Amino acid sequence: MHMEDIILENGIKVPKIGLGMWDAYGDEASEAVSTALKLGYRRVDTAMFYKNEPEVGRGIRMSGIPREEIFVSTKIWFTDMEVDKVRTTFEKSLDNLQLDYIDMYMLHWPMGDVAGSWTVLEELYEEGKVKSIGVCNFQKHHMEALLKTAKIKPMINQIESHPTFSQNDLVCYCQEQGIQPEAWSPLGRGDDLNHPVIREIAQRYGKTTAQIILRWHMQRGMTAIPKSVKEHRMIENASIFDFRLTDDEMEVILAQETGIPRGGYRDGYTWE
Repeated sequence: MHMEDIILENGIKVPKIGLGMWDAYGDEASEAVSTALKLGYRRVDTAMFYKNEPEVGRGIRMSGIPREEIFVSTKIWFTDMEVDKVRTTFEKSLDNLQLDYIDMYMLHWPMGDVAGSWTVLEELYEEGKVKSIGVCNFQKHHMEALLKTAKIKPMINQIESHPTFSQNDLVCYCQEQGIQPEAWSPLGRGDDLNHPVIREIAQRYGKTTAQIILRWHMQRGMTAIPKSVKEHRMIENASIFDFRLTDDEMEVILAQETGIPRGGYRDGYTWE
């Protein structure tokens, strides 16, 4: 399976397509990780809040793929984002995953003690316990506030992004800052797959609507972590590097913006 990578600001290589592990549990989660890695995936994204870090770690071991070939990210939940809890929470994730280091450790929400928590992530990065550090769900104003105190910029901002909710201004802002934008829910929780405009483009290329959407993300310079526990979907989601959309097609898809998110944003989350 042919995969492409991007290079983060600190020189770390990250696969453009990864396996998202939200809402996958038990043996199904372990099998999904193992299957994806055997197929050629090299990126797995989880979080402490997903309650499946042990299963993700087991799937990595089941696959037989050397640890150093796999980019593993996990996240700290905002209720643990207190300076004296961050390191302990990180160690718990390491223990859950049964790994010696994590490739990307992320603040899950711009809530709690963001600035203080980030200083601990910077320490973990400088100690080599994590290879890169990032954030999730940060709007521009959250990022600007963090950058006032951060010694090290986040290397990734993982955000909800799909054709009907692209957050394109935020994507462009991150790219201007040298922060890699990454799409969670890149297919709009499946809702965008039936969009008539995308179906028409898919027919033109002999591709699925999922492949058209993921290709659109790639050409926007994004990385994406579509979730799947089905082997044929994993293959489909990664088979997007053998064609290119035209500039007009890219614009037509972007024009399907509704401004309506599909994700479950936390109480107290601020958009502006």
